[in-house]
Amino acid sequence: MSTNIIETSGLGKRYGSTCALRECTLAIPAGHVAALVGPNGAGKTTLLNLAVGLAEPAAGAVTVLGGLPAGSPAALDGIAFVAQDTPLYKNLPAADMLHLTGNLNHRFDRPYAQARLGELGIPLTRKAGKLSGGQQAQLALTLGLARRPRLLVLDEPMAMLDPLARHEFMATVLTAAADDGVSVVLSSHVLAELERVADYLILLSQGRVQVAGEVDGLLATHRLLTGPAAETDRYTDRPVVHARRAEAQAHLLVRASADDPVPPGWEAHPVGLEELAMAYLREPGAAALPGPARGWALPPETGEPSEVTR
Repeated sequence: MSTNIIETSGLGKRYGSTCALRECTLAIPAGHVAALVGPNGAGKTTLLNLAVGLAEPAAGAVTVLGGLPAGSPAALDGIAFVAQDTPLYKNLPAADMLHLTGNLNHRFDRPYAQARLGELGIPLTRKAGKLSGGQQAQLALTLGLARRPRLLVLDEPMAMLDPLARHEFMATVLTAAADDGVSVVLSSHVLAELERVADYLILLSQGRVQVAGEVDGLLATHRLLTGPAAETDRYTDRPVVHARRAEAQAHLLVRASADDPVPPGWEAHPVGLEELAMAYLREPGAAALPGPARGWALPPETGEPSEVTR
């Protein structure tokens, strides 16, 4: 059986009167580059903070690396975390950052870190605060990878990067995943970038897991149907995730495979990761989950399914 790199059960977290996570149950298998997607306030950062031990749950439980309690010494030893603001001591040169991180982590691979910064053209003598945004992100990533983690957690690491810096950053992440077997959980709003690198998708909405599964499997079980707008309401053979209607034509993202029959007058097209994620983001009442929960879910506020999932 494959190891779950992060597993949660009924996980909940509140900040005052705000419920950041509720009944969050999830299992992310090891060996994937998992994309964590959701609108602002969906609970992405809260989930990651709970997984790496930076916060305590109000309800439920979270384990990592095959069952270790989140935040335990054994768990922390196998996880590297790069937060959104690439936390670095801005007044310390890169060399001092390597020295400090090496003293705090017994498995720190200093030769790897020095070699990688050299390949990237990042001077060891330059203060972190004087580096470009892309260089700071690469320095933070290098510090994390040099710890030789089993799990690399990235919370919006590309938010402030230009397209070239994003591409180079993700190339490093993919190399670590492929060559060193590092599992990756990556939170980002840059769906186009995630489509290029992710092979597992978790979509959070309103503090709950809305979509979870391997990307290939999710894409294989969804299709985009294009046909006459007047016949939209007649299409009931497959659950409709999201519908876009114009005066003459409608576009339906439905749960269906390539072998499922297409209604007369309609055309079926494959779906990309960005298109799939956007459809579910527009319909908080729809869900695609493994096991018996598969189907549509009820928004916690209304207790009613959304219009297109009835």
